[in-house]
Amino acid sequence: MKQLVAALLVTMASGCTVIPGSHIPSGQSHWYETENDSDKVDLEKQVDIYAITPGLLAEQRSQASPEPVLNRSLEQELKTYDYEVSRGDILNITVWDHPELTIPQGSDRSPSEAGNWVHSDGTIFYPYVGKVDVAGLKVTEIRDILRERLVEYIQNPQVDVTVAAFRSKRVYLTGEIKQPGTQPITNVPLTLLEAVARAGGLTEFADWTDVTLTRNGHSTTYSLRDLYKQGDTRQNILLRPNDIVHVARNDAAKVFVLGEVVEPQSINFGRSDITLADALTDAGGFSQATADASGIFVVRKAPSESDKIANVFQLNARNATALVLADQFKLQPRDIVYVTAAPIARWNRLIAQILPTAQAIYFFARAEDEVTNN
Repeated sequence: MKQLVAALLVTMASGCTVIPGSHIPSGQSHWYETENDSDKVDLEKQVDIYAITPGLLAEQRSQASPEPVLNRSLEQELKTYDYEVSRGDILNITVWDHPELTIPQGSDRSPSEAGNWVHSDGTIFYPYVGKVDVAGLKVTEIRDILRERLVEYIQNPQVDVTVAAFRSKRVYLTGEIKQPGTQPITNVPLTLLEAVARAGGLTEFADWTDVTLTRNGHSTTYSLRDLYKQGDTRQNILLRPNDIVHVARNDAAKVFVLGEVVEPQSINFGRSDITLADALTDAGGFSQATADASGIFVVRKAPSESDKIANVFQLNARNATALVLADQFKLQPRDIVYVTAAPIARWNRLIAQILPTAQAIYFFARAEDEVTNN
């Protein structure tokens, strides 16, 4: 019986070194051993740890609130923009005081029906003038050509040219857009922001930071969040024919809430920011029975240029007023929020793990004593 009790004590002692569940240690080194016992890595040297304080929040706010950035290139493009006619467009040509040239087939037809269609070879046919190559020209240039050629037949012709139907150029909108499809390029310049607005905006599953523009086989990513929230107009661009705008889903743009919370889960980003307080609330708050309020951690992947693997931010919320800091700490996509367990909770889990083995040893020992005594 004594030998069995000794075995029980050894089992419990060994169990103390393997407390079930994960835990972020505080104030001690944490080693990771690879298959080669001599190859050890001190994880604390691979991360930077910061306390979430008013000073840290002030520093983050200053970094996250840059001055609005003007897009000088876009401004210049909008000023000089002029639509160029192409194959498939329909032109409306007016020669004043000569209705037989303006609408020769009757006035009851719409401009797009009675207009001059730009053929596949880029030309139109006009009375007295004949074929005119108009593809790639502006309406003012087409007007000048027609006026010069009509002079032979009409004294001082007054000519006006407009586009009755824009059918040659379009952009494509796909992904998490409320009304995906095509939008025509017209005489009014079309920017990325305007195209999204015309399509009804983005869906609730859209990733506002991952809008991809594909042009001539090359893709560039833009952030509508930076455009809306920070005034970074560099995220807006003038669209060109055959551009493809794709808005990704926000499946990858999420934060993970783990540890001693009521409902561990992942939370997707939307148009608005997510704070540490938001994440904890969505997870039902931290467990009052098992959580260590001084050990609320945010684990964030370090920048690629850093020699660290992660940055860890710690909030001590033993005083509930510290939750004000949580409401100001903004999370980033792929952040991991971890609430560590209180020491008593970890001890209770250890006991729960060892108890079945201890009970088995105890009953086996009693059975052995009964057999021996009999």
